[in-house]
Amino acid sequence: MSVDDTGSGADGDGRVHPEPAPDAADPGEDPLALRLEGLILGAERRYTPFQAARSAGVSMELASRFWRAMGFADIGQARALTEADVLALRRLAGLVEAGLLSEAMAVQVARSTGQTTARLAEWQIDSFLEGLTEPPEPGMTRTEVTYPLIELLLPELEEFLIYVWRRQLAAATGRVVQAGDDEEMVDRRLAVGFADLVGFTRLTRRMEEEELGELVEAFETTAADLIAARGGRLVKTLGDEVLFAADDAGTAAEIALRLIETMANDETMPELRVGMAFGTVTTRMGDVFGTTVNLASRLTSIAPRDAVLVDTAFAEELIRTRDAPASEAEAVEEAAAAEKEGEEPPAYRFGLQPMWQRPVRGLGVVEPWLMTRRGEEP
Repeated sequence: MSVDDTGSGADGDGRVHPEPAPDAADPGEDPLALRLEGLILGAERRYTPFQAARSAGVSMELASRFWRAMGFADIGQARALTEADVLALRRLAGLVEAGLLSEAMAVQVARSTGQTTARLAEWQIDSFLEGLTEPPEPGMTRTEVTYPLIELLLPELEEFLIYVWRRQLAAATGRVVQAGDDEEMVDRRLAVGFADLVGFTRLTRRMEEEELGELVEAFETTAADLIAARGGRLVKTLGDEVLFAADDAGTAAEIALRLIETMANDETMPELRVGMAFGTVTTRMGDVFGTTVNLASRLTSIAPRDAVLVDTAFAEELIRTRDAPASEAEAVEEAAAAEKEGEEPPAYRFGLQPMWQRPVRGLGVVEPWLMTRRGEEP
C-alpha cells in the first residue's frame, strides 16, 4: 500500500477530513462479487488505505504492515476499505499504545489470525459452499443460489466460529498455566509425533486426482478425530503426514498406536508409520519447533511399516510414569513377585524394545526404541 500524502484537506477548525476518494468499484468488477462482499463485510467501501490509516490514527507504514500480515494484497489508492478495517487498525494500534502488545507481537497476532482464517475461508468456499450451492431447479445458476445462502448461513457460522475459538483459547490457556514454571510457558516439554502414509508418492502416480483427494481427506479426518479424542493436539496436516503433540508421553503413545491400528483395519488406506520424541519444544503461532520436532520427523522416516519408533527421552518418560517396563525381563520379575505376594502385577500399557543405534542426519547418533502395545510381540 504505498501512497503519498494526498486525499485530505483541513477546514476552518483545523481538523483533517478525507476528500472524496475514487469510485469504490472498478468498472471491470463483477456486480455480484461486490454484492457478496458487502453482505459478508457488512459495510460499504469508504476509505483508501491512506484514509483508513489516518482515521484509525496510525501511520501508513504500520497500517501496511498490519494489512500485509493479515494476508491481504496491496491495493494502491483504491477506495476499498470499510469502517471495520479502520476499527481493526485502531484496535491493534490501541493494544500497542496501551503496552499490552509490542508492535512486533501485534503484527504476529495479525499474521497468525490471517493465516488461520484464510485456510478456513478457502476450505469453506471450496468444499462447503460448493456442495450447498448446487442449483435446486433447472435453469438456475450457482451464483443465483449463493447470495441468499450466504445471507442465511453467515450469522450462524460467525457465532459458531466465535464459540469454537473461545473453547480452543480456554483449552490452550489451561495447558499453558499448568506448566511447571515461567520458562515452560514458552519453551515447554511435550511429546511430539509425526504419522506418515507409506508409499504416498507412488500412489500419486497411480490414482486419479479426485481419488487422491478423498484419500488424503479421509486420512486427515480420521487422524484429527483420533488425536482430539485421546487428548492430543493436531498441530498441522501435510497431505500424507500429520504432526501432533501431547502434554505427556503416555497420551502420545496411545494416539500413535490407535492411529496404526485404525489405519490397518481400513483396506482403503496405505500403511502408516509413526515417529515420536519427548523434550523441550518451542511453540510459535500454533506450530512447534526445535530439536525434539526434528528428531520425531527423522524417526518417522526410518520407522518400519505399521510401527512406532520413539527416542530415548520418550522411552525414559514412559518408564518413569510406569506406562512401560524398563525391560521385559523386569516386567516378568515384577509379575512373579506380585503373584508371590498375592497382589496384582503392574499394569503396563506399552512395551519397549531398543533398536540398533544409528546416525541421523543433523542430529548425530540416536537409539530408537520400537514401541508396541503391551501383550503384543515387539
